[in-house]
Amino acid sequence: MNKWKGKSKGTVLGYRIFVWCIRNIGIRSSYCVLYFVAAYYVLFQKKSNQYILYYFQKRLNLSYWKAKRSIFKSYFTFGQVLIDKTAISAGLREKYTYEFDGIENLRNLLAAKKGGVLISAHIGNFEVAEHFFADIDFDCQINLVTTDQEVTVIKEYLESISVKESNIKFIYVKEDMSHIFEINQALSNNELICFTGDRYFEGSKFLEADLLGKSAKFPAGPFLIASRLGVPVVYVYVMKENNLHYHLYARVAQNIKNRDSQGLLQSYVQNLETMVKKYPLQWFNYFDFWDDID
Repeated sequence: MNKWKGKSKGTVLGYRIFVWCIRNIGIRSSYCVLYFVAAYYVLFQKKSNQYILYYFQKRLNLSYWKAKRSIFKSYFTFGQVLIDKTAISAGLREKYTYEFDGIENLRNLLAAKKGGVLISAHIGNFEVAEHFFADIDFDCQINLVTTDQEVTVIKEYLESISVKESNIKFIYVKEDMSHIFEINQALSNNELICFTGDRYFEGSKFLEADLLGKSAKFPAGPFLIASRLGVPVVYVYVMKENNLHYHLYARVAQNIKNRDSQGLLQSYVQNLETMVKKYPLQWFNYFDFWDDID
C-alpha cells in the first residue's frame, strides 16, 4: 500500500527550471511548461494516478472520463501552485492579488494574547500566506509543526532566492516529545502554531473520521495537542483562483470541548470537506488516503 512516508518529493533542479522560466518568460508563460510536466506524470506515475482517480471517481462521484481528465488538471494545478510559491519567494509578490476572508478571526486570536493554533491541510498554497500578511499589518511569528523527516535542500534553495527572510519557523516533531516544549514556549509568546491535519505516516498515532463518505486516518498529534492547549483553534486555507489571485479562508473551530480530540477532528473534517468540494483540483494527496486500493 502506498502510504505517505513523511517526506516530500521534488528536486532542486525542478525549482531551478521554474526560476529560470519565471525570470526569463514570465509567470503565465511559465505555466505552459506544466503541460509537459503534467503529461509526464499522467503517463508514468501509475500508482499516484490510481489513487487520485479513486478520489475523483469514487469520492467525488465524477464520471470515469471526467475523473481521468481531472488527473491531468490536478497535476497542472499543483505545478501552478509551486510556480506561484517560487515566484512570490523570488520577489514577485506585486504580480498577485489577495482576498482575505475571515481575517478578523486571526486578529481576534492575537488580541487575546494567548497564542493560537492554526490547522491547515495539503490543499491550496498556505506557504505563501506570510507574503500577504503585511497588507493587513499582521505582524506575528508563525511556527509550522511538521513531520517531514528530511532536511530539504528545496527549502534551502527557496530561502537562497527569497528577497525577504521568511516569517515561518519550523518545529520538527521528535521522538523525545521535545517539540511540545517548543510549542508551549511559542504560545506563551503569543505566537501562532500551525499544523497540517490531513496526513499521517505509518507507525504514528492516528484518529479516524469520515471524509467524503468514507472513513480515513488522520494524524492524532495536531488534534490531541490542540484540544489540550486551551487556546483558540482556527482552520486556515490559502486557495488559488484565476488571474494570479489567492483567497485566504480563516474559520474558528466552534463548540470544541477541552481534551476532545475526536470532536476537534470531526469539526476539522467537516470544514476540510467543504474546501475540497469547492476546490477539488487543489487537494494534493497523491497516495492511498482511504486505504481502499490494493
